[in-house]
Amino acid sequence: MAFARARRRQEANYWPGFVDALSSLLLVIIFMLSLFMLTQFFLGREIQGRDTALARLNSQIAELTDLLQLERANSDDLTTQIATLTATLGSAQADNASLTSQLAGIGAGLGDKDSTIAGLEDDLMAAQELSDEANAQVALLNQQLAALRTQIGALEAALEASETRDTESRTQIADLGRRLNLALAQRVQDLSRYRSDFFGRLREILEGRADVRVVGDRFVFQSEVLFAAGQADISPEGTPDLDALAEAILQLETEIPPDINWVLRIDGHTDIRPISNARFPSNWELSAARAISVAQYLVSKGVSPNRLVAAGFGEFTPLDPGNTEEAYRRNRRIEFKLTEG
Repeated sequence: MAFARARRRQEANYWPGFVDALSSLLLVIIFMLSLFMLTQFFLGREIQGRDTALARLNSQIAELTDLLQLERANSDDLTTQIATLTATLGSAQADNASLTSQLAGIGAGLGDKDSTIAGLEDDLMAAQELSDEANAQVALLNQQLAALRTQIGALEAALEASETRDTESRTQIADLGRRLNLALAQRVQDLSRYRSDFFGRLREILEGRADVRVVGDRFVFQSEVLFAAGQADISPEGTPDLDALAEAILQLETEIPPDINWVLRIDGHTDIRPISNARFPSNWELSAARAISVAQYLVSKGVSPNRLVAAGFGEFTPLDPGNTEEAYRRNRRIEFKLTEG
C-alpha cells in the first residue's frame, strides 16, 4: 500500500508541470504579439508624422495650382483686351488714311473751301490722338502680359518643385519605414539575447528553489519568499534571493550596450481574496507597495533606478483561476520581466 500511495503521488505531480508548460507557451505567444504591436505602434507614429508633412505639401501644391489658374484667366482677359484695342487701332488708322485722302482731294480741287479743310484737319488730329492713346494702351497691356507670363512661369516652376519634393518625401517615408522595421527587429533580437542570458544566469543562481521559477518571459517569485502575509516589507528570509538578483542585474547593466533602452519591470500580484486595512485599502495598493519595496531594495544594492519599473496588478491577472489554497498561493507572486524601456 505504501508503494501504491507513492506511485499515486508521482503520477499527480505530472499535471502541474504540464500546466506550467502550457502557460509558458501561452506567455511566449502573448510576448511575441506584444512586440509586434509595439513595432507597429512606433512605425505608425513615424509614418503619421511623414503623412502630416505630405499633407502640408499637397495643400501648398493645391494653392499654387489655384493661383496658376487665376493668373492664366487674367492672361486670357488681357489677350482679349489687346485684340480689341488692336482692332480699334486698325479702324482708327483706316479712318486716318481716309481723311488724309479726302483732305488731299479737297485741297487739289477745292482751294476756296478753307472751312471744310479746317474741319477735316481737326478730324484728322482727333483720329491721330485716338491712335496714339490706343498705341499707349496696347504697349501697357503688352508690358502687363509679359509680367503675367513671368509670374506664370515662376508658378509653374514652384509647382514642379513641390511635386518633386512630394515624390522625394514618399520615397523617404517608404525607406524610413523599412529601416525602422529593421532597427526594431534588431533591437528586439538583441534584447531577447540578453534576456536569455540574464534568465540563464538567474536559473544557475536560484537552482533548486521550488518557489522561484520561470514562466514564459518572466522570473516569478512566490510572495511568501519575500513577504509575510498581508505585508509589503521584505522579510529577512527573502533578502539573499534579492541580493543574488541585484548582482545579476548589475552585471547585466555592464553587458547591454547603452543604445539599447531596457528596463526590469517588477510586477506585484495578489490572490482574489480582498484585503482592507488602514495601510492597504485594496489588493491593488498591496501589490503596488510590494513591487515598490522590491525596487527600493534593488536600488539600495546599487541597481540604477532608471532601469526599474514597479507596477501593481492586484488580483486581476491570476495564473490559476481556481479557488483553492494552492491556486491562491500561485497567484500571490512577484514577477520580473526584462523588456524595452
